[in-house]
Amino acid sequence: MIKKKILRSERVRKIDGGGFSFIPHRFLTGGFLGSLNPHELLLYFFLVLVGDRNGLSFYSYDKICTLLQMSLDQYIHARDSLMEKDLIAFDGTIYQVLSLPRQATKKTPTCARHSPGHMQSIESVGNIFKHVFKGPSDG
Repeated sequence: MIKKKILRSERVRKIDGGGFSFIPHRFLTGGFLGSLNPHELLLYFFLVLVGDRNGLSFYSYDKICTLLQMSLDQYIHARDSLMEKDLIAFDGTIYQVLSLPRQATKKTPTCARHSPGHMQSIESVGNIFKHVFKGPSDG
């Protein structure tokens, strides 16, 4: 077993007044990560990032689409799918990231891991994350 140690003690993450974002480890170990397609994953992470301590946020769809570089159709599909998978609630104005359900739902067949373009989609999500969440000094 690998013994862990703090590599840079001056840079240990902590929750301060700036936000309250977190993703439980069960998101990975419970199969939730693998059950989402790239657009669902991107929208879910965004909503976690912008949510308050209760998981609430109120970004407009046009702002979300602009920030995440999604078309309206991609956003609607991702939002509706996250609601069907019981990961978020949405009342038309406010989003709430919910506590994780007992188990993850299966990924839909159209989102199979070995579909053509799957790796391209993953790379696109990575590039979007880099663009959207770049630091002030990243240019």
